[in-house]
Amino acid sequence: MDNGFILLISAWLFVAIMTTFTILTNKKYHPRALFYLFFVELWERFSYYGMRALLMLYMVKGLLYTDTKSSAIYAAYVALVYSTPVLGGLLAEKIIGSRMSIVLGAILMAIGHLTMAVENDTVFLIALGFLIVGNGFFKPNISSLIGKLYHADDKNRDSGFTIFYMGINSGAFLAPITCGYIGETYSYHYGFAIAGIGMLAGLIIFWWAQQKGVYEDKGLAPINSITQNNWAGLSAKRWVVIGSFLLVPVFTLLIKYASIAEMILYAVCFGVIATLLYMSLKEEKQQREKLWVILVLFVFTTLFWTFFELAGSAITLFTERNVDRTVSGLGLLPTSLFQAVNPLFIIMLAPLFSLLWEKLPSITIPQKFALAMFQIGIGFMVLVWAKSSANGIGLIPVVFLVLMYLFHTTAELCLSPIGLSLVSKLSPQRLVAFIMGIWLLSATIAGLLGGMITNLTSQESLPSQRFLSAAAGFNFESIRSLDVYLDVFNWIAWICIAAGVLLTLLSGILKRWMHGVS
Repeated sequence: MDNGFILLISAWLFVAIMTTFTILTNKKYHPRALFYLFFVELWERFSYYGMRALLMLYMVKGLLYTDTKSSAIYAAYVALVYSTPVLGGLLAEKIIGSRMSIVLGAILMAIGHLTMAVENDTVFLIALGFLIVGNGFFKPNISSLIGKLYHADDKNRDSGFTIFYMGINSGAFLAPITCGYIGETYSYHYGFAIAGIGMLAGLIIFWWAQQKGVYEDKGLAPINSITQNNWAGLSAKRWVVIGSFLLVPVFTLLIKYASIAEMILYAVCFGVIATLLYMSLKEEKQQREKLWVILVLFVFTTLFWTFFELAGSAITLFTERNVDRTVSGLGLLPTSLFQAVNPLFIIMLAPLFSLLWEKLPSITIPQKFALAMFQIGIGFMVLVWAKSSANGIGLIPVVFLVLMYLFHTTAELCLSPIGLSLVSKLSPQRLVAFIMGIWLLSATIAGLLGGMITNLTSQESLPSQRFLSAAAGFNFESIRSLDVYLDVFNWIAWICIAAGVLLTLLSGILKRWMHGVS
């Protein structure tokens, strides 16, 4: 039994223990549905991060794409996968309801992951199309369904979202260790197939809970003229299902022609944000200012995710090329495995942060966001400081990479679950899923900007294969590669710190605009 397999088994046992402890210590404070949705999201994130752990490596090492082509596809995928939740949230609110949206999204994503098990360039792009459309239905609606389990003034609301966030990261932790290990050790396509099985598991759990009546009357389709009317003999709900499959080839083409997708996405994002601003002006004063808080924090959230999501692209290739991945007793670890470090820290620290926010209610949401910006900046600065410890072939000690992930994790806990809760509290109840979709657009813009940043670190003058043996002791120009990456990471760090300072200065007025919501 090799060390990778032992690590895999240990990870699953660890998550089983942590999950059991979390449920037993919190079940009397939260609705039963929260814990079913915890597992649904765990498996959905397992599938997403299992695929993401392998995506850049598969394109660079398996399909032999250049850095530029790989980063363009990755950026387009990330941008598109977070743009579709706006439409998915709107369709759920107006026609099919959160429950049906979650089921439809899970089916589409399962098809996408299982399709990636087929070794073919065209099929690969089609699979990404399925994942993009499926995520649009799934992502905003499971978060909005969580919000509907609590009253707006329920003191356990933030704690519930943090527990849910632990479920997200349990799946994200297991995914690189499982799919990444199997994908890099045996075949990328085996890793993708296991991600698909994980999505099917999430679908089954959701369906089972629905059959048991766990969700009560939450997430049902609305009763209105739209849902009652038929067109060409088909109900509106069926047209949504048909339309979702017809959108797959559209997104496949957008992935293939990433530059066109980029222009469309910038236009869509601008239009949607302008729409939200217009909607805010039609609201009464308190609700208008609450929506303005969402818009201001949206800007900082976009900046945060732009740099955070480099973990799947530039930081993955940096880890492959310029990190000494040899660990005493474990040998040379797969690159994909390091994407499990962030969710591992989330699992360990989420309960602590949940308790921290309860004990320190005076820390406002804008201040938490400012803390997030400071910490992600420090994380990148840690990599810059690591340069002085690099060896003769341009490899930095792995401890610096782990320390970077620690700072990025504490930053994430100050922003991401808080942001989900913020949207559900500050949005008008009739528009929660729609605005949740807009909030997730921050990751769309971040994906586009992240692609530009990854291009700044591209090593096109050197064929990607020449880096693959760098960790085994070959030089090839790894030192030059280290300089390129760290120059970019350095200015990222200072941008994040400056953003933290600005948000700290704005926190007073944002608190007033929240009108007592905390």
